[in-house]
Amino acid sequence: MTQETLFDSVHMGRSSIDLYSDDVGAPFVEITKFAAYVGGSPLNISVGGRRLGMNTVALTALGADPVGDFILHFLNKEGVETGFITRKPGHRTSAVVLGIEPPDRFPLVYYRDNCADIELTIDDVLASPVTRCKVFQFAGTNLCKEPSRSATFFAAEQAKAAGAEVVFDIDFRPDQWHDPRAFGVTARAILPLVDIVLGTDDEINAAMLRDPAQITLTHSQVSDTKVAGDVEAGIAALLALGPKALVQKRGADGARIHLKQGGAVEQIDAPGYPVEVYNILGAGDAFAAGFICGRIRGMDWRQAGRLGAACGAIVVTKHGCANFMPTWDEVMEFVDARGGL
Repeated sequence: MTQETLFDSVHMGRSSIDLYSDDVGAPFVEITKFAAYVGGSPLNISVGGRRLGMNTVALTALGADPVGDFILHFLNKEGVETGFITRKPGHRTSAVVLGIEPPDRFPLVYYRDNCADIELTIDDVLASPVTRCKVFQFAGTNLCKEPSRSATFFAAEQAKAAGAEVVFDIDFRPDQWHDPRAFGVTARAILPLVDIVLGTDDEINAAMLRDPAQITLTHSQVSDTKVAGDVEAGIAALLALGPKALVQKRGADGARIHLKQGGAVEQIDAPGYPVEVYNILGAGDAFAAGFICGRIRGMDWRQAGRLGAACGAIVVTKHGCANFMPTWDEVMEFVDARGGL
């Protein structure tokens, strides 16, 4: 790529090897084998976008280890631009271990001690094309520690100033934070730099969280986190802090887009596509890839939401996430058989 290349999207944040249980339905303690995939929300989205025909960039950091080699090998095969990924000797590429116990238990465990992607710096951002992209997307986990936190603020600031649309995937992972209220404070601080927010009801409430008593941790501290709150009030308060739109991910019901219109908020529903769920892990990342692709292709809000919902619906029928992202032709075949976008 030349210095003048304008990329469709840059995706900044965590990266990992994801080990998905091959013993679907087995309790976590009885798992005997795993399948190895590439993971991390921004990497999943970059792969999903690439398969939909976008020119995507992954901005992360990897350890100087075989797991980092594994991730680079996969991304390069997919055609994701990896030239701005840095290696951080002395730090490890992270890992996630995931169980699959349908219909509603998907426990996961993060191994992110001393992880490389948290070591992303402002210098790494300066070397990247965040000022030469149409969309800059980042994940909330970026903000949990320094130097990744300040690097992400800087990247969002630079991208917005250059005219990119800045997308914040809330990506609330409570076990990555020393205090869940710290997540809320930090998320609110970055919202003036954001154009579009993506989140579930629990994530929206977490972004506005001030009282830790609102959090309930059940079967898995990550996959079964519940955050109490008035979602509609949270959406209004969140939009008041700067973004022009909030995309409320609603699972099988698709998405609801909340748009600022003067002093009011307009709601646009993008219904989902009913399918039989095999594994919900990664559905939100598939949705984000489709939604961002729709924005870049000039679709209206509803169509972009429907494209995201279609990608999510396809992925929940699969075993993993990045490795199973649909191509543009596959998505079009899926939606054409179900009434279109």
